[in-house]
Amino acid sequence: MISRRRKEKIYFSLLKLAGIVSVGILIIIIGYIIKFGIGVIDWQFLSSMWSHRDITQGGIFPAIYGTLYLAIGIAAFSIPTGMFCAIYLNEYAKGGKFVRAVRIAIRNLAGVPSIVYGLYGFAIFVFFFGLGKSLLAAWLTLASMTLPWTITASEEALKSIPNSFREASLALGASKWQTIRKTVLPHAIPGMITGSIIGLARALGETAPLLLVGGVFYMGFLPAVPSDQFMALPYHIYILATQHTSEFAVSYAAGAAIVLISLVFAISAGMILIRRHYRKKREW
Repeated sequence: MISRRRKEKIYFSLLKLAGIVSVGILIIIIGYIIKFGIGVIDWQFLSSMWSHRDITQGGIFPAIYGTLYLAIGIAAFSIPTGMFCAIYLNEYAKGGKFVRAVRIAIRNLAGVPSIVYGLYGFAIFVFFFGLGKSLLAAWLTLASMTLPWTITASEEALKSIPNSFREASLALGASKWQTIRKTVLPHAIPGMITGSIIGLARALGETAPLLLVGGVFYMGFLPAVPSDQFMALPYHIYILATQHTSEFAVSYAAGAAIVLISLVFAISAGMILIRRHYRKKREW
């Protein structure tokens, strides 16, 4: 009979081993990418327009620009919508079969493959609403994909706030919305931002939806309005790694992957700093 303490040690050892293996795989992948891609990264690579005929004479600036433009639009559409939906579900909606069904549907949508969202965006936004293949269609498609993450994380953050906070605010004469805005949200926003980071990072790494809603491999100009098509780093990496005939394509794909990882890390770090700012205000 194994003692409880010994079982605990075994389980903790297994969890530690799983963590070490996961981190080790991540280090190997990043090391492989850096090995093949670091040599192509220079100022020309980062700041020049793409040269389709000779990739060594151009850079990936249009893809970087398009990815940043994409991130701004996704955040603008998904984060406020997801947070307001979570506020309604947690603070206003009464418990019942319908609300439970909505919550289950939201959690199931988080596991839907990205290509399904791409087909959805292609059918609804590109054709049904007539937006064509464009940045706007991509924003709405990828925002739809990130919404389940944002809603779920935001609702869990709201649930973590003690009900005594709400009761005390209401007892002092505040309205329900004043209670949510002044008492609940300041403490819940750090958790809400965490879900937004996960959803946005996932969206920026997706390729399949971009194939269907507006991403292109080569453009001679930068997108200026939401109706324009765009270049994006995930799609650019995919084409270079799988279809381009240049002998330098793999190195340039690895270099673009380093830039994409750095870009996602920088955006996530910025949102973490915002979360930290709000977390400092939380006193309970």
